[in-house]
Amino acid sequence: MTTLATALAARVADPVTMWVRYPAAQVTLSPAAALGKLLFFDRSLSASGKMSCASCHDPDHAYGPPNGLAMQLGGQGLDQAGTRAVPSLRYLQFTPKFTRHFAVPSSDGVEDEGPTGGFTHDGAVNTLHEQALLPLMNGNEMANRDAAAVATRLRQGPYAALFRKLYGNDILGKPAAALDKATLALEAFQNEDPSFHPYTSKFDSAMSGNATFTAQELRGYTTFNNPEKGNCAKCHLDAPGPGGRPAQFTDFGLVALGVPRNGAIPANRDPRYVDLGACGPVRRDLARETAFCGLFKTPTLRNSASRQVFFHNGRFQTLAEVLHFYAERDTDPGKWYPAVHGKVQVFDDLPASYRANIDHVDVPMNRKKGDKPAYTEADIADLLSFMKTLDDGYAAQAGGKAK
Repeated sequence: MTTLATALAARVADPVTMWVRYPAAQVTLSPAAALGKLLFFDRSLSASGKMSCASCHDPDHAYGPPNGLAMQLGGQGLDQAGTRAVPSLRYLQFTPKFTRHFAVPSSDGVEDEGPTGGFTHDGAVNTLHEQALLPLMNGNEMANRDAAAVATRLRQGPYAALFRKLYGNDILGKPAAALDKATLALEAFQNEDPSFHPYTSKFDSAMSGNATFTAQELRGYTTFNNPEKGNCAKCHLDAPGPGGRPAQFTDFGLVALGVPRNGAIPANRDPRYVDLGACGPVRRDLARETAFCGLFKTPTLRNSASRQVFFHNGRFQTLAEVLHFYAERDTDPGKWYPAVHGKVQVFDDLPASYRANIDHVDVPMNRKKGDKPAYTEADIADLLSFMKTLDDGYAAQAGGKAK
């Protein structure tokens, strides 16, 4: 159990004030961020005229998908299916740039945590403005043909005068420059608007001494940190970061978990199609680095209890399923993978040549078939109770008292 969890467990009835610096809510947005907000909700920026950034990244759902679909529909006719689940855009501001080898201090000096950072499920881009460009130009999302198509839509938008005021009267006649400014404005909105990093969960209130965990939440937090049980904090870091930064509940690392193939994704109807994460087919710069095949970025667990779709391929629809999968992936593989002629096809969404990349070391995924799972049904109930404390909306202000 971590020092933080120990302190909380020892003082069930007494709030604990932790050294966490919660950000003050920004009262007004910069002009660029205000423009970015208008762009974020503008459906006319898509080829269909019916899809905005907010269509998939819904502010009422922690800037994640508004439904439990494995992938969303986009394109010019809103009939083109994506190939991955929509990630949340909340709590991304401390995402490091992608690196193949992320070094952290350890008792032995420095420990290599492997590939870490970047945005999107595969860490393919290093900034929010690069990330914003992807859905604007993707054929199964907003489906703009090129920069000129975006510039035309910007000229026709209700914010065209503001765009010119900020970036010059001739900016919308320069497609590449206009597209660049639009994505930078979207980045400014996401960085400045407090709705993208509210820190209003019960967990944050407890860290500020403004709330007390229930006995079940504390049990769940203990299991979350226990290296022999949940071991969740190994990748979903729960301790304050540098300078008292609030816990992000992710280490931003990329890992291969062997998530089952999802038949609900149309692309998966072709048995030759495989999403290999960091080594393709979406990301191309690491295509030859086979040690990265099957690796996807670890998301934050903030707001995960209210999310309706999980993992890069949206294979699971409840957090309880996810917790069962972690505990039983190896102890009862027949529960999670299909059988062909009576033989269970484990790790069916990753070619056999890359399965050595799958994590078999970290608890709870270090078991074998027939072993006892690392945690029980009662532990899962406790974990779910704790993880609900990570959902925003408990307080009106970051780290504040309950509404």
